[in-house]
Amino acid sequence: MHPRYIRLIVLCGFVLLWHLTAELLASRSLPGPLAVLDTLWQQLANGELLFHLGATLLRVLVSFTLAMLIGVALGILMGSRQTWDDWLDALLILALNIPALVTIILCYIWLGLGETAAVLAVALNKIPTVVVTLREGARAINPELLQVAQVYRLSRWQTFRKVYLPQLYPYLFGAARNGLALIWKIVLVVELLGRSNGVGFQLGNYFHFFDISGILAYTLAFVVIVLALEALLLRPLERHLNRWRA
Repeated sequence: MHPRYIRLIVLCGFVLLWHLTAELLASRSLPGPLAVLDTLWQQLANGELLFHLGATLLRVLVSFTLAMLIGVALGILMGSRQTWDDWLDALLILALNIPALVTIILCYIWLGLGETAAVLAVALNKIPTVVVTLREGARAINPELLQVAQVYRLSRWQTFRKVYLPQLYPYLFGAARNGLALIWKIVLVVELLGRSNGVGFQLGNYFHFFDISGILAYTLAFVVIVLALEALLLRPLERHLNRWRA
């Protein structure tokens, strides 16, 4: 059976189990899928959902881009230059073990409750994991392929683009997937603590009123967007860039 159908069956089974459990418990603490979809539709109709989703997605996009650019550059540098790895390894371990909440609070205190602090806090929490992934990728580069590039007198840019970078694609996509999964969760915390819009801000409002349907509706909306990005962008792009391995 095709993996796509397996994923669909699993998701349908999860929704069915959710529905049956909600019907069995008949509790306000666990609304069923239909109640959540009704809340989702209401928020979509009045424009609230699109407004807050847009604010969150923009923060995710900027933070993700910043974290990937810096993390990839540092990861390749540390993986290919032992001197840089020796000097930066201790700082990397330190950054990996600082709690995300601490970084968020410090950024808000130092930079104020603005967009710059919010985006920077999210990026700083993601950069170390990107560095670790790309450092391992740089260490796994096949030196024999680089020697072949020298034999054919390829320029540095051609060697990087046609020989070096393709070997990093699995690590790049691994870091990207992990980044999307981690960054949007941190963005919600950032919005909950210090922003006046976004999905995290709305979740905080629903929490104060114990509105479980609203919490699940916004969560469902954002999860659907992330799954769509994975299916429509990351997977096709990964298959296209890795076609040389076939």
